[in-house]
Formats: sequence, structure tokens, C-alpha cells
Amino acid sequence: MTVYVIVQLKMIDRAAYDRYQARFFGVFKKFSGRLLSADESPDVLEGSWDRDKVVLMSFPDAAAYRAWADSPEYQEISKDRKAGATAIVLLVKGFGSGS
Repeated sequence: MTVYVIVQLKMIDRAAYDRYQARFFGVFKKFSGRLLSADESPDVLEGSWDRDKVVLMSFPDAAAYRAWADSPEYQEISKDRKAGATAIVLLVKGFGSGS
């Protein structure tokens, strides 16, 4: 079942985050995920939003997400992401086929 990863970021060290971002695709393309959106100015339609960026990715299933997130390559670059931004990360299940 397809899963979606929704990441909401609040920048704390832009230089560190930019180092992460510069290396992101080199790691991401080795796995079966798809980057669907990375937006630093989403339209807030309801409520308040105190973040600086939202990222939306999809993976074929939770195991594929874990393979990427737990990989040594991603763990290495994620040090800069964690130094550069606080994050809310959600793993959301898609609808199964026929739903």
C-alpha cells in the first residue's frame, strides 16, 4: 500500500539545511520514493502554520520508506537536516486498491 511522508520544517540553521538539501537527491534517487512537493510558501487555507517548508514524498509501502530513512547514506546526510531544521514527520497510509 502506498504511503506518503509529510514533513513540516522550521529552519534553525539554513546553512546546515542547505548542505542536506544539496546531497538529498543523490541519496533519494537510489530508493523507490517519489518527491511530490517541496514548498517554502504553501497557501495556508485554514488555521495557523508556523513552519517554513513542507515536503511531500511517496513510497510504494512503509518498508520502502524505512529502507530509505534507515539507510546509512540517508542517516549520514540527515545529520545536517536535523541540525538545520526542526521537523514534524508524518507517515500516512494511502487508500488500498479498489477503495
